[in-house]
Amino acid sequence: MEVERDTVSLGEFEFECGRSIPELAVAYEAYGEFTGDNAVLVCHALTGSAHVAGRHPDDQTDGQARAWWDDIVGPGKAIDTREYYVLCANVPGSCYGTTGPESVNPETGEPYGTDFPAVTVTDWTEAQRRLLDELGIPHLHAVVGGSVGGMNVIEWAKQHPDHVERIAPIAAAARLDVQCLAMDAIARRAITTDDDWQRGDYYGDGPKPTDGLALARQIGHVMYLSKASMEQKFGRRAAGRDAARSFPTDPAAGFFPYRDVESYLDYNAESFVERFDANSYLYLTRAMDNYDLAAGFESDEDALAAFDGEALVMSFTADWHFTATQAEELAEALRGADVAAAHHLVESDHGHDAFLVEPESVGPPLSDFLADGVDGTAVTDTDEPPEDDDPSFAPVHTSLFSD
Repeated sequence: MEVERDTVSLGEFEFECGRSIPELAVAYEAYGEFTGDNAVLVCHALTGSAHVAGRHPDDQTDGQARAWWDDIVGPGKAIDTREYYVLCANVPGSCYGTTGPESVNPETGEPYGTDFPAVTVTDWTEAQRRLLDELGIPHLHAVVGGSVGGMNVIEWAKQHPDHVERIAPIAAAARLDVQCLAMDAIARRAITTDDDWQRGDYYGDGPKPTDGLALARQIGHVMYLSKASMEQKFGRRAAGRDAARSFPTDPAAGFFPYRDVESYLDYNAESFVERFDANSYLYLTRAMDNYDLAAGFESDEDALAAFDGEALVMSFTADWHFTATQAEELAEALRGADVAAAHHLVESDHGHDAFLVEPESVGPPLSDFLADGVDGTAVTDTDEPPEDDDPSFAPVHTSLFSD
């Protein structure tokens, strides 16, 4: 599979907060051949990158430094690069090639740090639109993304309704619920109370707020899993004899087991802090927390009123980060705006991570939707069962969900 990797300068960029930077560079990857009407934009999740598929010279053995959706994007896969020109751009505020807090401010010669402007999902969308303009792509066949990338997808329908035919927000919602806002707030405080954070001015050869970032990532991991998946994966087992604790412990800890779930969280946190920037984590979580589809409008339906394309909303039963109830509310808002919309609910124990680890569940309905729209996905919002007798394509109604 041929991969185009590049970084494009968009020049001066004004953020939604009203502040500007003299130059916004956007890193992207593209796959396939653009034929004029086959462009699909993939929006990455919170700590993802433009590296959505294939191999990269810097690929590592774990984490999202590898292609994060390689089972979905590629030749013969759900987003088939033989048919579609697939593009993924790293968002402003991140640390994977697009300008963010650790980037050098050309006006000072020093990293921006926390002097970088506040970033929103709307800013991500505008940066993507400008990148597409630079690449000569006036219109999108579809925008697809999961988690906060799904919010990015929804914002496309709100901000650029005439530029996209189909949207597929996966494991996403019109806004984050209060419990998740609280968890994200604790994660940010883990970073900002780390003595090595130094009010965001930690770049250079000195120590970095790795403990705070590690704790923030561990909170995130717990949010992405479900009770059932954690029980199946870890139970109450003690970690292996070779497992070493990553954090200081109290004197009594030696009497109790270092559990498998603790070891897993520590291992993933250690690998994460080697590749991600703490300030970026602060900026990106705030962008996610701040997002509200109805902002500037009377309702979600009003925000989507100008979009006349089609939508596939996908959710997972054990996802408590972005729940199936929230997904159905989004689908109802789309229908209320006279958008042809289907909600595909996947029975899964994997929690929020299901959109990344269950390609066999995500791929088929997504592939059908991209090819034939809502009518071709075998997902229906009527009272009649679909002609396809596969139970995974059962119709979804508000009555199936409870708070």
